[in-house]
Amino acid sequence: MKILLAEDDAVTRIAVEAALTDWGFEALSCGDGNSAWDALQHPNAPRLALLDWLMPGLDGVEICRRCRDNPGLNSNYMILLTARDTKADVITGLQAGADDYVSKPFDREELRLRLRAGQRILELQESLAQRVKELEDALARVKQLEGIIPICAYCKKIRSDRHYWQQVEAYLEAHIDVRFSHGICPECYETQVKPQMHKMKRDLPPYPPGK
Repeated sequence: MKILLAEDDAVTRIAVEAALTDWGFEALSCGDGNSAWDALQHPNAPRLALLDWLMPGLDGVEICRRCRDNPGLNSNYMILLTARDTKADVITGLQAGADDYVSKPFDREELRLRLRAGQRILELQESLAQRVKELEDALARVKQLEGIIPICAYCKKIRSDRHYWQQVEAYLEAHIDVRFSHGICPECYETQVKPQMHKMKRDLPPYPPGK
């Protein structure tokens, strides 16, 4: 997973970059808030950001506010990296839209765990979004079946949206998540299968004697 790291202190930035690499993350680093804000607006930008509170240009708190006000960025997971760890500071950061914070000087294990928590939340969001899309697609297919379906009065084939005539099974399999297993109902067995079996027996050549 790619992580945006915005930190103006070169020593801290290098230390955090090394830790992220050790943990299997890919770091996209910025030295000021304006560069971080620009990076977040690019296509395929990281959705997890580790932001220094105080840095040149936009500070981490302002970036959090802007992300929460932006429909395309408001689901990003943002962690403030700060030496300001009083209760009032924590409340200010969370009210601005930060999801979490890590105090400077940071503890490697604490930072790793907080980043993993953010990663899990983003993965759950993506999974939920995929499930919602699948449900919407399924509902759209059901709605297609709620209308009038053109069916041949003789062979019972159904005309598709592209004006192809398909067997009922093929049409339904293409529109809903269903598979068919074929059998014979009692009525068809009596009216169709049994007469055919009797006819086949009558048409069989006589069994040669002595065999």
